[in-house]
Amino acid sequence: MLITIIGILVSVVSLVLAIAIHEFAHAFAADRLGDPTARAAGRLTLNPFAHIDPIGTVALPLALMLLSGGSFAFGWGKPTPFDPYNLQHPRRDTGIISVAGPISNLLLASAIALLIHFLPYSFGFFLIPLVVTNISIAIFNLIPVGPLDGQKIVFALLPRDLAYEFQVVMNRYGTLILLLLIFPVFGSSPIMAIMDPAIRLLIRILLP
Repeated sequence: MLITIIGILVSVVSLVLAIAIHEFAHAFAADRLGDPTARAAGRLTLNPFAHIDPIGTVALPLALMLLSGGSFAFGWGKPTPFDPYNLQHPRRDTGIISVAGPISNLLLASAIALLIHFLPYSFGFFLIPLVVTNISIAIFNLIPVGPLDGQKIVFALLPRDLAYEFQVVMNRYGTLILLLLIFPVFGSSPIMAIMDPAIRLLIRILLP
């Protein structure tokens, strides 16, 4: 029981930190591309409390961890606001802003994994969940369904006509599709079948 509680606490802390760097990266990219909306909203910060979403950062991850005994959790932060009308190339820059979040998580995971290699195992062991969580958050957000970053990245990459048709479908059904993918069915979450191979590959590369 104690081990489960500790595991849940470590997962929660790792998740909150991963979400904070993720949302900060969105705000930073938008600010650099000429949109001050996130800065004005107080989101250009690494302070986790500025990015916590009551459902995506607290309620959903806790529910999933309780259902899985602390072994499975996903979540998201409060969406970072940006105004495409402040961007010189709205569709392209939206893709850049969106991909900045997953890239920041992968960079942080890589930096922590490198640090682990130089630490005694008894210390480095406690950093492993932070590596795994950042990898998971990055892969999770690259799935192209709304409101995840992957949707906006695909929108930026598709030809214009297809992009707007895709956007209409995601605006209507994206959140429903995402919820159906997330919640466990017959003991496992469908989204894990999509994510698991990529997560395992990156973990194997970073933490051999």
